[in-house]
Amino acid sequence: MPISDKRSLLASIHDVSPGSEREVDRLAGLLTDTLRSSSFAMLVVPDHWGHHPIRSGTPFANRLRAWSDSGIEMFVHGWYHKDTVEHHGISGLKAKYMTASEGEFLGLSYAEAARRMEDGRALVEDIIGRKAAGFIAPAWLYGAGAMDALRDSSFDIAEDHMKVWIPQTGAVVARGPVVTWASRSTARTASSLAFAALARQVLHPLRTVRVAVHPGDVTKDSILSSIEKTLRRFVRSRQAGSYRSLLA
Repeated sequence: MPISDKRSLLASIHDVSPGSEREVDRLAGLLTDTLRSSSFAMLVVPDHWGHHPIRSGTPFANRLRAWSDSGIEMFVHGWYHKDTVEHHGISGLKAKYMTASEGEFLGLSYAEAARRMEDGRALVEDIIGRKAAGFIAPAWLYGAGAMDALRDSSFDIAEDHMKVWIPQTGAVVARGPVVTWASRSTARTASSLAFAALARQVLHPLRTVRVAVHPGDVTKDSILSSIEKTLRRFVRSRQAGSYRSLLA
């Protein structure tokens, strides 16, 4: 059976930066133990909120290289992860309700989006010594400029809340909602726990299920328990895989 025909589980750790190293360590251990492999992805932010730059030759850069060498896929995840653009209309609603000032690529021009994508790609690839797996915008939010820049980029894979696609052609290689959690408020946490419980019951027909975790998840035991329960439920009937396998 071709790889692309297998039922797969794609797990990822978002917001990987020097400022979240301890949390990422904990999440990586949870994923490795639960999936019994390093078949998951890390989404790397080159300079998280302008406070945590990644520099070649530093201990954190060496850790990224080691993680990559172990088989973990490395995605470029924006540059700052912080959104400083003033939004209006639909974009304003997305910026307000879908993220906490972190939709960096929602309002960027083509030129600025392309520059940050390319700079991020060059940095990550220089550190890990291989091609980055792809690009995923912070908060999964893309404006028109970012979409055009992504189409003209050299990234093989991109992802939003509902799909994974090939940027240059627009071909969709996986569909379905990402299972993720929110730790910012009690209400958001409760909602995300409820969705994860529902997802464990209803997403099984999908060929590809995606699960995404964030550093903030480690602050709540209820979220960590839900993450482990969700991963264990899906890995019973599908193989933990890589995003690149979707291109097979």
